[in-house]
Amino acid sequence: MDFSLYIKAAVMGLVEGLTEFLPISSTGHLILAGSMLGFDDDKAKVFDIAIQTGAILAVILVYWEKLRHTLLALPEEKEAQRLTLNVVVAFLPAVLLGLLAGSAIKAYLFTPQVVAGAFILGGLIILWAEKRQTSVATAPYILEVDDMRWPDALKVGLVQCLAMIPGTSRSGATIIGGMLLGMSRKAATDFSFYLAIPTLIGAGAYSLVKERAMLSLSDVPMFAIGLIFSFFSAWLCVRWLLRFIATHNFNGFAWYRIVFGLVVLATSWSGLVKWAP
Repeated sequence: MDFSLYIKAAVMGLVEGLTEFLPISSTGHLILAGSMLGFDDDKAKVFDIAIQTGAILAVILVYWEKLRHTLLALPEEKEAQRLTLNVVVAFLPAVLLGLLAGSAIKAYLFTPQVVAGAFILGGLIILWAEKRQTSVATAPYILEVDDMRWPDALKVGLVQCLAMIPGTSRSGATIIGGMLLGMSRKAATDFSFYLAIPTLIGAGAYSLVKERAMLSLSDVPMFAIGLIFSFFSAWLCVRWLLRFIATHNFNGFAWYRIVFGLVVLATSWSGLVKWAP
């Protein structure tokens, strides 16, 4: 029994849960943490994707009442049907792009310059989006998720595709993209969480099936620990974020991204971290 491996799995689970739903890129933080811990081989990369399922279970728990109502009312209630359709429509673009270009993106875009550039550019876009939200001329017209129509969802789904660029952040792309497309901060955040459910579960399942040859029953405890820590840290983070956005903007995350981008460049230049797929 390798206790040091289980400790690494717990740390990586914490990092995943705390960063997955904040607009700061969980992938970038997992790469950095994995490199520091020496937990960055091929199996660790499958682990990083698989433990996203733990984080998404936390979202399901937080939004359970809304999700339960939607499922039960789906046969008859137009509002439930519209939300379900919106999630499906927004989910499809990333699926198609991932199947068609996922390998090429990993091969050609996973460089320190791209990761750092995505962090820094994303931070600047957040600052712009927040400034734009305070303008009367560009005030949001979609105040709640239930106000969305399928063309709005498709636009958010297309923006989510940008998250395949390393360092972009799926939640950052969908939340900030939604705000730029006319959604309120709350509506964009809520829809980002709903969209994360099929996106992250699908990515985790696909990765496990694709790389099943390198996995064995002896890996179950490591994955279980990662899932558990990912779940609890994500549950705390999601609950905190929903309270935070009620009275705060995302500017703090923007400056954090810019600083983290500089960290990527510094660790790459010094050879401390291998920013590779």
